[in-house]
Amino acid sequence: MGTVRNARVNQGGPKCAGIVGLGLIGGSFARGYAQAGVRVLAWDTDDDVMTAASMGTVAGELNDETLGECDIIVLACYPEACIEWLEAHAQALADATDTEAIMGPVVIDTVGVKGIVCERAFELAREHGFYFVGAHPMAGTQYSGYAHSRADLFQGAPLVLVPPAVDDALKLELLGQVREMVRPLGFGKFSVTSATEHDRVIAFTSQLAHVVSNAYVKSPTAQVHHGFSAGSYRDLTRVAHLNPQMWSELMIDDADALAFEIDHLIESLGAYSRALKERDQRYLENLLAEGDRIKRALDDEASH
Repeated sequence: MGTVRNARVNQGGPKCAGIVGLGLIGGSFARGYAQAGVRVLAWDTDDDVMTAASMGTVAGELNDETLGECDIIVLACYPEACIEWLEAHAQALADATDTEAIMGPVVIDTVGVKGIVCERAFELAREHGFYFVGAHPMAGTQYSGYAHSRADLFQGAPLVLVPPAVDDALKLELLGQVREMVRPLGFGKFSVTSATEHDRVIAFTSQLAHVVSNAYVKSPTAQVHHGFSAGSYRDLTRVAHLNPQMWSELMIDDADALAFEIDHLIESLGAYSRALKERDQRYLENLLAEGDRIKRALDDEASH
């Protein structure tokens, strides 16, 4: 892959976008692009979803014959499904790509883990000659499916990018192209990292929160909480409602990092439990104060 000369970066965003998978995230990409006047091609395993999306959002089917019309292709499936789609369409992507001029669609994914997807996707891109950049939009709701997707889901949201291991000039150009291609969706902050670092941090910021929330509602007291709960309960249980198939696949793909975070949390909770069982108010007060100080410092750091 040589020096990058890509006119598309300066053409004011994509003219056509391809979306693979029309769930909450893929559907929101499709709606956001369509609302911005971008032509959308899509593919989903559910014919009913495709029919619904064709009513004002999706202009046609994304396949080997049409993917070359796209400036960007967004893989919005489960990890294995993203890899399977890339494997099935790698040659068509290569045929649609001019690696000398970097013309052709840039492919990104939206998967919540990057290691397993990026490793295989980068390999396929190198072998066949197309361009892939890992991506993770930090947005969503506790609901799933096309019916819950919306055009403004990504307004102001962070987007984490994982570039391939290529020379710096190409890396910077690809990152710039992705940023331009997603500009109509209104993303806020962009971060660039490695797949390994992404998965290590996301185990704490996202996956652990879902595990804790999901485990929290298993208390027998949850059955009698009505009339005794307010904001704290709502905040902690919001992500207990999840898609078990999707989240179990994401968590298994990031198993070591998530297990580390769970083990660390169990150890920390053990200290609170000991303080209570021993009726040691001073120890409990110190534990609570420590957590309060850490949270205040994190909030202060985020505000600067």
